[in-house]
Amino acid sequence: MEFNSEEEARKFYIDYASRVGFVVRIMQCRRSGIDGRTLARRLGCNKQGFSPNYKGTFGPDKKPRSSAREGCNATILVKMEKSGKWVVSRFVKDHNHPLIITANGFSTEGDKDKKIEELTMELEHQEQLCAAYREKLFTFMNNVELQTEELSAKIQVIVDNVKKVESGVQKHSWRRKPSRLT
Repeated sequence: MEFNSEEEARKFYIDYASRVGFVVRIMQCRRSGIDGRTLARRLGCNKQGFSPNYKGTFGPDKKPRSSAREGCNATILVKMEKSGKWVVSRFVKDHNHPLIITANGFSTEGDKDKKIEELTMELEHQEQLCAAYREKLFTFMNNVELQTEELSAKIQVIVDNVKKVESGVQKHSWRRKPSRLT
């Protein structure tokens, strides 16, 4: 894609983000060392990257808030060509998080209620799966315990039989020793 200005490219990506369901973060720019004008601009999802141990506070009585970043890679890079046109040189479409469907850039109450209902149903489904997996795990663990007890009993029988054979061999070896009479 081609744009007449950096601002046009930025506006396009922000409009695209609002339709798709994410918020744009202006991330990097590369400037000319000669005159300082912008030569390239990278924009991306506001959940791009990670903020380790982020605990920002706003005022003395405010609680710390956690970071919204989730390591998303969705991004666009636009560069100014020699012709003065701005061209998309890199575009990553995929997000690693759910997108928010919006109307005019803002979620409606109906959308929020629908999303809550969908997430509640998904949570219930996941809880059912978890319960089923837990039951299978307990059954597996009980089977392993029973097999371990059976193997232990069989090993004990083998150990007892080996001890009997060894004691029988010792008795026979004492009987066979020739007495020394000269």
